[in-house]
Amino acid sequence: MMDQLTRMLTALDAGAARRATLENYYAGTQPLAFLTPEAREAIGTRFNRMASNVPRIAVHSLAERLRVTGLTIDGQAAPQLWNDWLANDLDQTSGVVHREALVLGESFVIVWADAVGTPLVTVESAHQVAVERDPATRAVVAAVKRWTAGAPDQPTGTEAVLYLPDQIIRLHSDAVGATSGFTTTTVVPNAFGVVPVIPFSGSDRILSGPSSELDDIIPLADGLNKLLADLMVSSEYSGRPRRWATGIEAIEVEDEDGETHAVNPFPETNRMMLAEDPASKFGQLDATDLAGYEAAVRVLQAQLSAVSGLPPHYLGAYGDQPASADSLRASEASLTARVEARQSAFGRSWEQVARLMVAVRTGQDPAEIKARISWADPATRSVAQDADAAVKLVAAGVLPREYALRKLGYSNDEIIQINNQMAGASNE
Repeated sequence: MMDQLTRMLTALDAGAARRATLENYYAGTQPLAFLTPEAREAIGTRFNRMASNVPRIAVHSLAERLRVTGLTIDGQAAPQLWNDWLANDLDQTSGVVHREALVLGESFVIVWADAVGTPLVTVESAHQVAVERDPATRAVVAAVKRWTAGAPDQPTGTEAVLYLPDQIIRLHSDAVGATSGFTTTTVVPNAFGVVPVIPFSGSDRILSGPSSELDDIIPLADGLNKLLADLMVSSEYSGRPRRWATGIEAIEVEDEDGETHAVNPFPETNRMMLAEDPASKFGQLDATDLAGYEAAVRVLQAQLSAVSGLPPHYLGAYGDQPASADSLRASEASLTARVEARQSAFGRSWEQVARLMVAVRTGQDPAEIKARISWADPATRSVAQDADAAVKLVAAGVLPREYALRKLGYSNDEIIQINNQMAGASNE
């Protein structure tokens, strides 16, 4: 057991550097790439950060369309399950799970029972949780969560919980960030028979590791930020025209070390220049044309749009004419398809969460519970068009009214409230 714990904690630490890099890009605090040491020395402290945070836009554009609207058990509405969902704030924190998985490639949800026997669901980060899978079935056979005990500025040790199909083991180590040397403090039987830690993986391959939504964007984001940095530097040094003068002698100035230097007699802020020598001439150099940077930025924006699925208007690339509603929906087709792919991947994990929540409440075997999840339509649609289509389909008997309401984006509790109010109105 301890060897398994050490193995999982070592794997957790092995991905720390990659996760830190992804966090920096998501926050827009990554170091500026392609900047030579000579350029850094010339710029000094006047220019220390330039980042167009496309990685955050790419993540949020997917996460904001991943909205859970309902849960069913055996094809029937499950009000108690939905109430437990709301009681655990999953209507809000489910978005956190999606964002964590999109950024870091993986996130987790832990399901257990609270002191009174109701479902307790917590969302977890890949910084603290790791799982081990059966190589034959790829099912999770063990999981671990580790965190630092004590205050952040005064850590007192390391706490860990090892989740196994038959038991949950609480451990402690006096060392900070430990991977071994733990002592067992508590052992609790696991009545589920399965590991109650559900991973939400962003990987689209069977054998590959966690895949972040930022992996393909990072090189292009570095290039975009480099161009923006060059643009700002060029506007500082060349965009403002330099003035020149001939026939004027420089003045001698003595510095603190007693050395004499020739300097420009006219301060940079001087708006008026005078000279007694009739041979003196003044002029101004042409300003640098910065249009080339704009063209280069557009090239990278096009590449970012192709790689990430973001439509051009998400990246600030607009045409001369405002886009129509139909053209906007067409431009978002790739983004919508990516969201639907994430719904398929994350939906299986949420259904596992729902099965465990029902098992906590009823004591059933999670494997015997058939849970299904409903998602909001990820496409950008007109409310009037959707409502008109729903009314026609219900009137034609193609769809039941509850299903049409769910397609319009109403949640289970909203549908129940609508039905109750309509039933009350019909009885009056």
